[in-house]
Amino acid sequence: MNEPKYMNPYLAGVLLGLVLLASYLVLGTGLGASGGVARLGAAISSWVAPEHTRHSAYFGSWGDKPLHYYLVFMMVGTFLGGLFSAMAAGRMGWTVEKGEAFSRNKRLLLALVGGLLVGFASRLARGCTSGQGMTGGALFLNGSWLFLISLFSSGYFTAWLVRRQWHD
Repeated sequence: MNEPKYMNPYLAGVLLGLVLLASYLVLGTGLGASGGVARLGAAISSWVAPEHTRHSAYFGSWGDKPLHYYLVFMMVGTFLGGLFSAMAAGRMGWTVEKGEAFSRNKRLLLALVGGLLVGFASRLARGCTSGQGMTGGALFLNGSWLFLISLFSSGYFTAWLVRRQWHD
């Protein structure tokens, strides 16, 4: 079996930093992920219930064309870029990553619940880890660095707690 091909992480980090710099130079603002998803939700809501969406305190402020926003284009570009990268490296395929102690359905259910919780929390906090970590960290904002330290610390601790789910 062939070893999967991945980009050099240092080169990827430099390129991501240049994308962030270009975002500031061209748009005057940083990067993020949850804003595009929220705008997509607003568009879907306006297709299903346009009057309700227009008068919504959350979605209504984005107007009649919520998809006309830079983070929507970034979301689409991120998806297409990841797809192109996976295809170019020969890493395309359907799989469910799970530990031996978990069934496929349980893993998918927990991933869905976790994704919904993270999505809700990112909108409640008015931003996601991408925006907080990359954009706020690059600007040396104290709150962003505190957030990143807390995020990684809690991630390592949680991984230590649930490690037996991956191995019997």
